[in-house]
Amino acid sequence: MKAAAVLVGIALALALQTTVARFVVGGTAAVDLVLVAVVYVALTTGPVSGMLSGSLAGLIQDALSSGGVIGIGGLAKAIVGFAVGVIGQQFIVTAALPRLVMLVAATAVHAAIFMGLYVALGLRTFPSPWQAMVGQVLGNAVVGMIAFAIIEAMPGVIERRRAGRRVR
Repeated sequence: MKAAAVLVGIALALALQTTVARFVVGGTAAVDLVLVAVVYVALTTGPVSGMLSGSLAGLIQDALSSGGVIGIGGLAKAIVGFAVGVIGQQFIVTAALPRLVMLVAATAVHAAIFMGLYVALGLRTFPSPWQAMVGQVLGNAVVGMIAFAIIEAMPGVIERRRAGRRVR
């Protein structure tokens, strides 16, 4: 059941990322919904699930994006998913502030790995990498905190709705 929920979450993030991204900021979204989903999976399920979901989601995202090398995003998301999962198991990362710190750090590390691999392989240059990284960090932090709150409030909302139906 948990694996199915992870796959649905990643599929939803991929669908939203590929369809909504072209309408935001002239086609370049400052938010990586797939990375936010990988961070959530890693925090809630651990390093192995984080790594597997990161590599799967990253490879699919690489394949769907045009002009990129397939595998760089998968590798970056797998490393981030594993690291977030390990940190999430070692420390209590259930409150809003620690999760915000994890989202910020995960986005920064992902951007550094992603851009670093492209530059190291001589495939692409980034004219202002810090500006892009800061924009994505802020976007992922805002969207991620909202998404985390919604996801964790859902079971309570569903239960209250069921209880309300039984009373009537």
